[in-house]
Amino acid sequence: MALITKIREKSGIAAGAIAVSLVLFLVGSDIFQGRSRFFGGSSDEVGEIAGESIKYQDFQKKVEEASQAYSAQTGRGPSEQELSMMREQVWNEYLLNYAYGKEYAALGLSVSPEELVDMVQGENIHPSVRQQFTNPQTGQFDKNFVVQFLKNLKSMPAAQQQAWANFEKSLSQDRLRSKYENLLKLSAYTTNIEAQKEYNAQTAKASVRYVYVPYASIDDSTVKVTDSQLEDYLAKHKDLYKGENTRSFQYVTFPVVPSKQDTAAFYNDIKRLAKELAIAKNDSAFAMMNSDVKTPYLVTLSEIPASVKTQLATMTPGGIYGPFKEGLVYSIYKYGGIEKDSLFTVRASHILIRPENQSDSAKVAARKRAEDVLKQIKGGANFEALARMSSMDGSGQQGGDLGYFKNNGSMVKPFEKAVFGFSGTGLLPSIVETDFGFHIIKVTEAKTNTRYKLAAINRTIAPSQATMDEIFRKADNFAAANGTLDAFNAALKKDKNILMLRADRVPEGSAGFNNLQNARDIVRWAFNDDTKVGQVSDAFQNDNQYIVAILTGKTSKDEVKVDDYRAELTSKVKADVKAEQIITKLGGISGTLEQIAQKYGAGALVESANDITLGQGVLGSAGADPAALGKAFGLKVGKKSKPFKGEFGIFVLEKVAGTPAPAIADLTMYKNTARAMAAQRTSYYINEAIKENAKVVDNRAKFY
Repeated sequence: MALITKIREKSGIAAGAIAVSLVLFLVGSDIFQGRSRFFGGSSDEVGEIAGESIKYQDFQKKVEEASQAYSAQTGRGPSEQELSMMREQVWNEYLLNYAYGKEYAALGLSVSPEELVDMVQGENIHPSVRQQFTNPQTGQFDKNFVVQFLKNLKSMPAAQQQAWANFEKSLSQDRLRSKYENLLKLSAYTTNIEAQKEYNAQTAKASVRYVYVPYASIDDSTVKVTDSQLEDYLAKHKDLYKGENTRSFQYVTFPVVPSKQDTAAFYNDIKRLAKELAIAKNDSAFAMMNSDVKTPYLVTLSEIPASVKTQLATMTPGGIYGPFKEGLVYSIYKYGGIEKDSLFTVRASHILIRPENQSDSAKVAARKRAEDVLKQIKGGANFEALARMSSMDGSGQQGGDLGYFKNNGSMVKPFEKAVFGFSGTGLLPSIVETDFGFHIIKVTEAKTNTRYKLAAINRTIAPSQATMDEIFRKADNFAAANGTLDAFNAALKKDKNILMLRADRVPEGSAGFNNLQNARDIVRWAFNDDTKVGQVSDAFQNDNQYIVAILTGKTSKDEVKVDDYRAELTSKVKADVKAEQIITKLGGISGTLEQIAQKYGAGALVESANDITLGQGVLGSAGADPAALGKAFGLKVGKKSKPFKGEFGIFVLEKVAGTPAPAIADLTMYKNTARAMAAQRTSYYINEAIKENAKVVDNRAKFY
């Protein structure tokens, strides 16, 4: 399932549509301010899918509808990140309608009205509906919630009615995608020969000794590579080096940091607030009104910053403490003592294993897998690592961490009961089953109902407008005075406080580069048709800094050049040259492996590897070298190979012993494993094949 998840994240089609439609249905939208196209020219085509042109006006209209629905529910316009999600959803709808839709139609696949009703309020509720209509008090899905909602739907605002219609449409699209994938997955077949091959790769063993000469034993500086060699290598391996529209640039940053005057004014303000907080009658309200970062008045011990925890034992009610510094945020606290809450708070992590469907056999398989994972953890395996590999929800990327939660129905009932019924911290001894699947749970911070009264004023030290204006003038003057790369470099030598950074091969649709997450304006400048290599940008504001960039390179998806992959190609060609030199030298040496290594000289290693398998063998310094492993199982016992090329060096290999795979009567387990792996890859292959067949052209980066 990890592969399926990865594929669906990459394709972002059915799953993305479901997720965003749910957001629109539950939280809704506002008038989207249309962006004018950054690039000039007369083309208004956002893209083309399966021969169907997608015009900017049509695409933008759908995005605006989604945005309006969002604002109607939230009372605010969507953020840039949310707008990006909406554009992705609209694009995926086009993919479904034009590329996938033709495939569905050719096979006669459809979702009937009766089937849709069944998914929403029948016997086979769709997981997305089940999740959104779970009763928070009982932790159970309540079909009555759905029925009541649908009865009231016609009286709801038009935007919410449309959002529900979009949500139902996305349910149908998801079901169609599942039907299509399942049809093709069922076509995956593993023969007895393939199963036998898999069994042999895992159980047959070999023991070898070998001479190994790594390419790294020859200094790179002694191998000269010409452009002609690089071009020849590229021509012979063109399938490995695909073209891509990218830009490379160098840039300098001018951080905007508070001046001494800003800092002095800030400290005076903090002192004033501390005096006023000390005498405030309603200290929590006063703190909230004067904080840049709002924090609760009543907090558990786990929610208190570490620097404050160390002083809790010495705090007295009514006292003022601080300032405490966390990054650029300074905090002062008024302590009000403790109280006991009616609810407990806990922190826990989990690994979720979902059944593939709601059948009994699928549930049994999922439980078995969850129990296997639990057994591994009890045997010493790392919980967080297994969560990243195995958990079937978003928390897996955080090692399973669910953060802090209370026993107030925020978690489904069986999960909550298990966690809050556990004493202390650690791994729960058994699997917990909920409507979502099977959970392996670890309590990371014990439950507590003690809360501390802390009125906190959190203020962020920030540069004044005068400081910002001064830094902008500096960046703007730098851009105006240094219009070439040579001038850039010369200026850097004069001012050691200016730092030059590189951004190499930035894709066209990137929102940022390096550690800059919101630098779309710089990327768009780099891809502007009017921006030439060697051109210097104006000063861009990016968070708390100004940036001046100079374009240093372009690559095109239509034309692959040596310079696009020069470093990688050079490394490959040098390895080939070294391989030829090493093989030539070894070819004239005979004797035992020790004698061969001694006669060869520095760089030659003699190593052994015992009882290795073809599927998971490791050869000492060389690692899991495919060519060497293949040779190890192809040689007869007692025979020695000629020098041959491995992945990172040259081998002369001698087979010492071999143990064939024991005879086996039933290959079912190996056949099922191979079939499951093939089925998992199906989603990826389907998506890639459909996109290739549809000849997808994506020009969104030119408009947004």
